[in-house]
Amino acid sequence: MIALHELLVAPRRETRDAVCIDGANVKRFAAFRARALGIAARARRQPGERFVLWSDDPYAFACALFGLLSAGKVPVIPANPTSGYLAELRDAYDAVLDDGDLAAWCADAGAPSHDEPDELDEHAGAIDANASLTLFTSGSSGAPKAVHKTLAQFDAEVRTLEAEWGALLGDASVLASVPHHHIYGLLFRVFWPLAAGRAFDRATCADPLQLRSRIAQCGAAVVVSTPAQLSRWPDLPGFAALSPAPRAFFSSGGPLPFEAAQRYADTFAAAPLEVYGSTETGGIAWRRQSETDAWTPMRRIAVRAGAAHEGGALEVRSPHLGHDGWHRTDDKAVFDERGRFRLQGRLDRVVKLDGKRVSLGEIESRLLLHPCVAEARTVLLEGGSRQRIGALVVLSAQGHETLQRDGRVQFVKALRRHLAAWFDAVVLPRHWRIHRALPVDARGKVQAQAVARAFAAREEGFELLAEWDEAQGRAFELRVPPALVHFAGHFPGLPILPGVVQVDWTLRFAREWVPGLCALASVEQLKFAAPVPPGAVLKLTLMHDAARRRVSFAWRLGERGCASGVIVYREAA
Repeated sequence: MIALHELLVAPRRETRDAVCIDGANVKRFAAFRARALGIAARARRQPGERFVLWSDDPYAFACALFGLLSAGKVPVIPANPTSGYLAELRDAYDAVLDDGDLAAWCADAGAPSHDEPDELDEHAGAIDANASLTLFTSGSSGAPKAVHKTLAQFDAEVRTLEAEWGALLGDASVLASVPHHHIYGLLFRVFWPLAAGRAFDRATCADPLQLRSRIAQCGAAVVVSTPAQLSRWPDLPGFAALSPAPRAFFSSGGPLPFEAAQRYADTFAAAPLEVYGSTETGGIAWRRQSETDAWTPMRRIAVRAGAAHEGGALEVRSPHLGHDGWHRTDDKAVFDERGRFRLQGRLDRVVKLDGKRVSLGEIESRLLLHPCVAEARTVLLEGGSRQRIGALVVLSAQGHETLQRDGRVQFVKALRRHLAAWFDAVVLPRHWRIHRALPVDARGKVQAQAVARAFAAREEGFELLAEWDEAQGRAFELRVPPALVHFAGHFPGLPILPGVVQVDWTLRFAREWVPGLCALASVEQLKFAAPVPPGAVLKLTLMHDAARRRVSFAWRLGERGCASGVIVYREAA
């Protein structure tokens, strides 16, 4: 291991050491150092101290990051580079350094851009051990919140990671499906590999087929991902064919569903290593659900439960914090006799309904105890004369079977009865949505606004109540609002949903499921059997015949068929 602040001046690195793998092209440490010092030389001539740093290329990002630090600048790493987001951060930075700027800097003869260090001062590149970086977290509200950290804190954390898993990783290359613009990706994809002398892959892997291709180039590898991505991969082609099998899968950003963890254990003999922490605290604990569902504190990390009258919040003392005191988290934790803990929901999400206080996090924790629920999120819904709680759930395999057997109405009633064992009736969720996956952003985070949007009408006008997989197909249940614009004039005094709207909705759902359907050829065998009135709750079933490039569909209102047909699509160019 090498201290991060000594990365550009440490003598132990040989010019042949690989830093980044990009297919057949390998970036060596000499090239990395030369580019970082070239950026540092240009940065010193720029006004301002705080530089927003954004690059989708992790290698260019790492070079620029250490170049800014060497120049005495403060890198400011936003969650995304959109103009609206940066406008919210306007008081947090003085200048912007993005891919366009980096390309211009490297083209400038005044800034060294070559990959050989011959003309560079071998003592250049000193960095203050306490150099500052600024990251942003959205928290539960979604508003950007600045988190200021020092390079020394990151250095302490990568040493913790190496102590935990360095022997397991060995000389493995680091592959990732997560961006490097937040603390998880920054640590696992950039800082840790650089400090430990491991190469990181330049590509961001989206699926198992791409992973398989990159592993063929890299050889031994570990994979850094999120629960949302890891849960999806086992259903995609190439998942079981990864060879050599990754030495480990890492997951962070939320709990990995047990069923997903079990599928990795069945295929690769071990579940992913889940890391629990936050931008403020860094890593706190880890678990592997093929061994236990409890979280084990990382080495050098002290944890305890806070006072019961304050909710029993998990408290942390860690070298990753930058101070020696105890840090109170917003997560409730219960400890076992071995010093491990289980999370019991968020304490900062307490709402008051009809005079009764209830924790949204506790409702989610209780929902997860039901065998039909794999994941759950709750949100306080505004509007109307009263506030209500909405619950968004993702089903387990048993949940899918139960939903298909009993229907959505009875299924929701069963979940409400389950919650009634712990909560007063007035605080039980009144609005329910059943989705195939939780809505996540690029960082694998589930934001409150995204959950709330699940309870609003889609842009097409309908309310999506539930979606689930059936044998060889997919099903959706939706409500047709009485005020839907399509009822106007169709027909006066007896409004019914136009058939063309049903076809349009069908195409939209089918295209979300079958990407190739964008090359539409025709809609055949179209039949309209019964009218759809305002306020109807409809079920849409899709069946895909990939060999014939056809998707058959059927709309039902209760036991009555409303419309059916077959979508034929062409082979994509």
